[in-house]
Amino acid sequence: MQIIENSQEYDAIIVGSGAGGGMATHMLANAGLKVAVVEAGPYFDPKDEETRTQLKWPWESPRRGASTNRAFGDYDMSWGDWKVDGEPYTHEEGTKFMWWRSRMLGGRTNHWGRISLRFGPTDFKHKDVDGLGDNWPISYDDVKPYYDKLDKLVGVFGSNEGLPNDPDGFFLPPPKPRLHELYYIKAARKAGVRVIPSRLSILTKKLNDDRGVCFYCSQCGRSCTQYADFSASSVFVIPAKNSGRIDLFTNCMVKSVMTDSEGRATGVSYINKNDRREYQLKGRTVVLGASACSSARILMNSKSSQHPNGLGNSSDVVGRYLHDSTGGGRAAFVPQLMNRKTYNEDGVGGMHVYSPWWLDNKKLDFPRGYHIEIWGGMGMPSYGFGFNHTEFNKYIGGDIGGYGDKLREDAKRFYGAVIGLSGRGEAIARYDNRCTIDPNVVDQWGIPVLKFDYKWSDYERLQARHMQKTFEEVFDAMGAHVLGDTPGKDQDYGLLAPGQIIHEVGTTRMGDNAKTSVTNKYSQLHDCDNVFVVDAGVFTSQADKNCTWTIMALSMRTSEYIIDQMKKQNI
Repeated sequence: MQIIENSQEYDAIIVGSGAGGGMATHMLANAGLKVAVVEAGPYFDPKDEETRTQLKWPWESPRRGASTNRAFGDYDMSWGDWKVDGEPYTHEEGTKFMWWRSRMLGGRTNHWGRISLRFGPTDFKHKDVDGLGDNWPISYDDVKPYYDKLDKLVGVFGSNEGLPNDPDGFFLPPPKPRLHELYYIKAARKAGVRVIPSRLSILTKKLNDDRGVCFYCSQCGRSCTQYADFSASSVFVIPAKNSGRIDLFTNCMVKSVMTDSEGRATGVSYINKNDRREYQLKGRTVVLGASACSSARILMNSKSSQHPNGLGNSSDVVGRYLHDSTGGGRAAFVPQLMNRKTYNEDGVGGMHVYSPWWLDNKKLDFPRGYHIEIWGGMGMPSYGFGFNHTEFNKYIGGDIGGYGDKLREDAKRFYGAVIGLSGRGEAIARYDNRCTIDPNVVDQWGIPVLKFDYKWSDYERLQARHMQKTFEEVFDAMGAHVLGDTPGKDQDYGLLAPGQIIHEVGTTRMGDNAKTSVTNKYSQLHDCDNVFVVDAGVFTSQADKNCTWTIMALSMRTSEYIIDQMKKQNI
């Protein structure tokens, strides 16, 4: 097949336009570099009326917004999820991993929860505490300046609390707790669980003339037409595109990184999904921000005589140490919240308060920690509304079931009386948990696919058991009726499948030793100095925090390093 070459040579080719790729686009384009951005999905702008789902009524969608074509419901702004047509992935027998892929400009940042937590000093050096995993080659002090810049550039609300491993920042005012959250605060504190205002990248106060302020429609998952919530497309890539500072290639699936006879990168090869033909772009540097597993896949598919095991993979570490956040949840019916006066209780698209990890592992039977996210309230009824609410009558001596007027009365009576808690915790990075290239399967573009080999350990299972115990203690303090039975050992204590929290990290981890890591502390491949990784693949370990804020802080740091090295003509 004829391969079509582009005569333009770029200073940087950025693969992916999500959190890491978007930040690199912003930084490198603003520095005056000639930049190409290659995105596997189509162009997307939250302001586009053709694709807008924000402020649409449930009845404007098939089955009132249920998930007919998107895993989180038809209105969730995700093009792609754990399944993408024509792009399969496989598993080693007896293992499981759910791989989320977003195929759109801005990637996953269009539908994420905007939970924006800094990693703390302990998170970068946790091996020093419990002897497990590895320390990062950098410390919190190395990343702090970039977290600070990020807070001011993108905007995040929250409060300074002085917690040692949940560092303070530069916060916009947090929204006030809603009624269900006031119930949670009271009960959690009674159960000994700390509660503080949430930290979400949603503008509660004007930041600049390019973005609006949140008007509390509670629909951040649909992506904001006012750009009040952060997405990499609206805040980074679209402004760079509109100013003519980048060349944007959408619907283009990168197949591999090309290298020369000395093993250095010369550009990327990609399939244009529109005409299904293969093209090549030439670049002085290649910056991979395709997501942890996609970047690992590209590297492993970039074999040459100089890199026979894939680019950057002389150590056989690419794809290893894959780990996702742990996840578990529970819901409860709160009789005190029955028969509420109906009023608009919308807010930001997520929790107004949350509980950071609050305990000492020396007194527990598992390492690391988890935070608690809270949901509930009187949001717009949509698909799945009510949790089979007539069942709640059994808690108050009423008749279960019914239809017509009784069904309507029950819906009104129990509306807003359910509160849910979700735990999101840290798993231990393990050498054996990995993704590799399946030698027998290709996707519809002819590119070899990933095969996953992942298992939870008892560390994660025991952590999930503690989550369930805590949830029940809080609900008991609330006077609530916990829904469903306590998940037992045979159910991994309610631990969700790996990959299901969509926080996968670690496939191209950073380190000082080229034999046990893929990149150095600047996210630069040990084996190829003009290739960088700016997604979560470089994480040496996860924390009990969501990873997006750290992806962007590290991408900013790496981008500054690239600019500096180019000025010095080192790359």
